[in-house]
Amino acid sequence: MRVAVAGAGAFGRNHLRVVRELESAGNGVALVAAVEPDAARAAETAKQYAIPVFPSVDRLLSADLKLDAACVAVPTVHHHAVASALLDGGLDLLVEKPLATNLKEADDLIQRAEQSARIVQPGHLERFNPAVLAVEPRLKRPMFFEAHRLSVFTPRALDVDVVLDLMIHDLDIVLAFARSPVREVRAVGLPVLSPRVDIANVRVEFESGCVANFTASRVSTERVRKLRFFEPRQYVSIDYARRDLLVIRMDASVTPEMAAAIASGKLDPAALARLAAAGAAGPAPGLSFVKPEVIPGEPLRLEIESFLDSVRTRRPPRVTARQGRAALELALDIQAAMAAHAQRAGLDDFFKPGE
Repeated sequence: MRVAVAGAGAFGRNHLRVVRELESAGNGVALVAAVEPDAARAAETAKQYAIPVFPSVDRLLSADLKLDAACVAVPTVHHHAVASALLDGGLDLLVEKPLATNLKEADDLIQRAEQSARIVQPGHLERFNPAVLAVEPRLKRPMFFEAHRLSVFTPRALDVDVVLDLMIHDLDIVLAFARSPVREVRAVGLPVLSPRVDIANVRVEFESGCVANFTASRVSTERVRKLRFFEPRQYVSIDYARRDLLVIRMDASVTPEMAAAIASGKLDPAALARLAAAGAAGPAPGLSFVKPEVIPGEPLRLEIESFLDSVRTRRPPRVTARQGRAALELALDIQAAMAAHAQRAGLDDFFKPGE
């Protein structure tokens, strides 16, 4: 299978690395070419991977390299232009998240893909996190989510706000787990170090009654990527960064107050687990701790392997373009809610350059 990578920046370099690793491992794939308009990055990529690097998608396609598929890892504002050209060129695509900048662009990509029977898989990486893969078969009826995604500030991905940059990972996961239409969105967000929103807090209520709280920041002093959720008599904690999973089960002796304390973080599940592992009675009788097996793996490699398998078999990808659209739609609703809150609260001074 002959693959190209569009974009050799921060994300694209990882795609290039993984495709070449799969090629070296004899997985029936070959890294054939790349697209990178920046001359210095293009020269570096060509030298490192010994492949032709083209300044544009048009130049790539006109070279007639008999390509089968491509990874699109360009800035979000260019997703639609690059992906639509590659689709028209007959390629199956893995498109980094978010799928597009707006729903009109997303719908156009979906229509192009469906009309030409091409695969478009949005790059929602956390779907392939080993901890997420381990917990999905255990899902019962999640009714309360708490997601935290914090990162230190970097100059990359500033063409979008923190919702499309970071939070969209958790939006996609919660949508997949909750399996219910969104009923209401409340949100607040503020710019800190960039002209766009850098920190946001969101509350989403679903038609099922499920509630999800999201916090995302790209101006934190630490890196945190965690998702916690409650099901009937069960609490699940996912640490994306550590690819770790903890399940706390509760018997009938656990009171609603105790369950609420765990949900709010007042009884930290990791601390309770450490007490249990040390043989202590612990502060919460009625709780049992389970560490389900998590099969190690690099999420990006698992994602690309899954994409290539869909290309080979023509089966729908694990993350479909319509699921990518749904995550984008929720992200855009959150942006609208943040804008409405800023107007109500008179936060114009936060959105103006400092003096």
